[in-house]
Amino acid sequence: MLFRRSRLLLVTICVAGLLIAAPSGVPAHAATRVSLRSGQQIYAAACAGCHGAHGTGGERSTLGFEPPDTFPDFTRCDQTTPEEDVAWTSIVRDGGPSRGFSQIMPAFGDALSPEQIAAVVAHLRTFCVDNAWPRGELNLPRALATEKAFPEDETVVTAAFNAHGPPGVDSELAYERRLGKRNQLELAIPFSIVDQGRAGLTSGIGDIAVGVKRVLVSHLSVDGVTGSIFSVQGEVALPTGNEAKGRGAGETVFTAFGAYDVLLRANTFLQIQAGLDVPRRTRDVPRAAFLRTALGKSIAARQGLGRLWSPMLEITGERDLVGGPRTRWDVIPELQVSLSTRQHVRAAIGYRIPVSEIGDRPRQLAVYALWDWADGGVFEGW
Repeated sequence: MLFRRSRLLLVTICVAGLLIAAPSGVPAHAATRVSLRSGQQIYAAACAGCHGAHGTGGERSTLGFEPPDTFPDFTRCDQTTPEEDVAWTSIVRDGGPSRGFSQIMPAFGDALSPEQIAAVVAHLRTFCVDNAWPRGELNLPRALATEKAFPEDETVVTAAFNAHGPPGVDSELAYERRLGKRNQLELAIPFSIVDQGRAGLTSGIGDIAVGVKRVLVSHLSVDGVTGSIFSVQGEVALPTGNEAKGRGAGETVFTAFGAYDVLLRANTFLQIQAGLDVPRRTRDVPRAAFLRTALGKSIAARQGLGRLWSPMLEITGERDLVGGPRTRWDVIPELQVSLSTRQHVRAAIGYRIPVSEIGDRPRQLAVYALWDWADGGVFEGW
C-alpha cells in the first residue's frame, strides 16, 4: 500500500468516498463507525478510488498521481500472501510511512475503528483467490541455526566468532529465492578463518551447498493467530573447500531434512528441524543425524504494529552414526530485531554454548544480517 506524491489528493478522494457513503444528516466520522461495517463497504467507500474496485489499481486517467513500483495489486498472490495482516493494519491505521512507504497513503486511524480496520484488511485478503500460497504469518523469525519451513526471497550473512581458545571465524553467505507458491532455491557459500597452529591463520571458502525446499503443508487459523507449516529440503554440498585446512569434508555430502514451524498464541512460536548428512563415500566423514529446535516470542512496539523484537532459545544436537557414535549438544540464547521501518532488514545476535562433547569446541558469539529483498532495496524503507 505504498505510493509516491500528493498525499492531499489521496486523502481528498478517500474522504470524499466516506462522505458519499454517509447517510444524510450524519457526520462522515460517525458514518464510518456506524454504517460502514463490512470490509467490502469500507473498501468501496475509502479505498477503491485509488486501488480499484477489484484491487488491481485505479485507472491511471483518474488517479491523479503516478503509482510507484510498490503500488500493490491485491489480486497478485505472490505480492500479498508473504505480508502479515499486522503490516497492512499498520499502514491502514498509521499511513504508508509507518512501514517505510510513501506518505501518499494516508492514515485512517482517526476515521476507522480497530474493528473496521480489521474488516477491511480481511477484505483485502479475498482478492487473492489461490489458497495454496502459505501466509506471511507463518514466516517466523529466523533462528541462528534452525532452518525454518517458510520459502523465502532473502540474502543472509552469518558469522560465528570463537569466544575463547584458538581464534577462528565461521561465516556464510546464503541466497534464497522463492520459486512459485511452495518452492525455494538456496545457495550457501561458507567462508572461514582457521588457526593452523604454526602455520598461523588461514582463510578461504568451504564446501558450497545448493538446496531445494518444498512446502508440503501449511495452515493458518481464521483469526491468523495460530498455524503451522511443514517443509522438506534436500541439499548437495560440493567439495570446494580445502579439507586439509579444516574448510570442508573432502567429498560430496548429501543432506535431507524436514522443517516444522508452529505459530502459537501470544506471538510465541516453535521451530523444529531434523535431518541427516550422508557423504557420497564414508571415508573419514561420518554419517550424522541432527536435531535443532528454537522456541521464541515476538514483541512489537507501537501497540503491536512497530519494530519487532524476537528473543529465542535454541537447542541443537548432532550425532555421528558411524565411527564411534558421539552426540554434540549446544544451547544458543539469541535475539532477533527488525532494523528497517519496513522490517525487511533484520539482525540477530546469540551465544553458542556447547554442553556436551566440549573438547575442542569453543563457545561462539554468533550474528547475522538479513535482507528480505522482495520487500525492496536494502537502503529503502528506513
